[in-house]
Amino acid sequence: MELILKETISTLGQEGSIVNVKPGYGRNYLLPHGKAVLANAQNKAILDRNLATIKAKLEQDRQQAEALSKKLAGITITISQLSGDDSRLFGSVTSTDIHQKLTEMDIVLDKKQIVLTDPIKTLGEFPVKIKVGFQMATDIIVKIVRSVEKV
Repeated sequence: MELILKETISTLGQEGSIVNVKPGYGRNYLLPHGKAVLANAQNKAILDRNLATIKAKLEQDRQQAEALSKKLAGITITISQLSGDDSRLFGSVTSTDIHQKLTEMDIVLDKKQIVLTDPIKTLGEFPVKIKVGFQMATDIIVKIVRSVEKV
């Protein structure tokens, strides 16, 4: 099934791209959710008229992603957690904790952009990937230290 994407989808392509998908995916997800339209002659003509606008928007998104990437490059955030003698945390550090710390540093991004496969459960330094844009990512260092608070 040939469709024109109305928004950027990380697994398929950028807005304005013509893609081939399985019919079920197109009929049951992309079309009903307004993420794509059929790639017929009428919609292709509309796409041709709007192509300059779409390219300008994609360029602006790319510039914003590059700016965010430069801002995040080399950042180390420190999170203080209670831990036992064996360096294991009482609890864990999740993407929510990382998002909260980045927000405190005036870095605005969505929590879903933080790629943390498993919660962090030990003390130490861990690289964490941040998706800043379409197929663009940067790494930050998350340093987990022992909290000085006594329970």
